[in-house]
Amino acid sequence: MIGKAFAVGVLVLTTAVAAPAVEIGGVTLPDTLVVGRDQLVLNGAGLRKKFFIKVYAAGLYLRARTDDARAIIDADAPMAVRMEFLYDGVSPEKLIAAWDEGFANATGGDLTPIQTEVQRFDALFTEAARKGDVYQLLYTPAEGVWVEMNGHTVATLPGLAFKRALFAIWLGDTPADRSLKQGMLGE
Repeated sequence: MIGKAFAVGVLVLTTAVAAPAVEIGGVTLPDTLVVGRDQLVLNGAGLRKKFFIKVYAAGLYLRARTDDARAIIDADAPMAVRMEFLYDGVSPEKLIAAWDEGFANATGGDLTPIQTEVQRFDALFTEAARKGDVYQLLYTPAEGVWVEMNGHTVATLPGLAFKRALFAIWLGDTPADRSLKQGMLGE
């Protein structure tokens, strides 16, 4: 019961705060997000493209802006990635394949320490992502990564190691999309 009440409380607190927004790819990203008790600022934003297709717009939210990707990945501090899908109908299989490729790149192919969390994460993607869907990955040190889909918390995955691998998908040495990495770092 306490866990359920806490999840509802986090859900309420992770909604976007009314603020001037950033427009990218026809999507409006808020300048701030509240995660737990922390107000995070938009560090940067960009588009995830696959070939010539715009898949989603994404924003990286931190306590304070920085362009140090390694510091962001390693930080045990509240942060979030917000993705709004531009492409209609990214299948669950394609989502999972992209996540798994990103996790493999982020860990140098050794997923052993986070295998359970990666499997739980992959299992969340059972439906196609549609245009307008909003996914948020919200990290708080005490709880782990809260996964939200269209405003609903669907899972919490514990552990700093998982958070590091997840954020390295966008910010690591082999990011999913180099121009998106640059945008998220505000470059």
